[in-house]
Amino acid sequence: MIHRAMRQMVQEELGEEAWLALEQKLEIGPTELLTGMVYDDALTLEIVAEAAARLNLSVDQTLEAFGQYWVRFAGQGSLSSIMNFTGQNLASFIANLDRLHLAVGSAMPGARLPAFATLESAPGHLVMEYRSDRVGMEPFVKGLLQGLMDRFDACGEIDVVHRGEKSILFDIRYQDKD
Repeated sequence: MIHRAMRQMVQEELGEEAWLALEQKLEIGPTELLTGMVYDDALTLEIVAEAAARLNLSVDQTLEAFGQYWVRFAGQGSLSSIMNFTGQNLASFIANLDRLHLAVGSAMPGARLPAFATLESAPGHLVMEYRSDRVGMEPFVKGLLQGLMDRFDACGEIDVVHRGEKSILFDIRYQDKD
């Protein structure tokens, strides 16, 4: 599903020909776009790096943009009902991210899913812990958080306040758009 979302993002930004050129360069095809398959991170990062080059962005910028895009993609696709039940506002959605991932994990055995915890919650302010054995996903998670703010008509700032070996703390300050 991640690869399909990246394909759609590249197609929307650059057109079908750009995606076909990317597929050809990386020697991938429809098999690498199957929903419900678990792929090696190396392949996903190759796709991201090639998309970044074509979009004229850094890999980190592409991961962040893709995080924002992913929220919209998932909200319109097969995950839309799960997304609608995960939370009705930014704070409740983030608090229930692990539940969302449990549902995804049951459909994709073997997936290496991250874990999230809300450490502090006050009106307009959250501190969220992201835990994963994957390295380099911080920009993607930041993009996801921005995408969630967009989903819930909020605006604000997302800062990293701590980086551990397998965890990152995000400070999220937001307000509803009026």
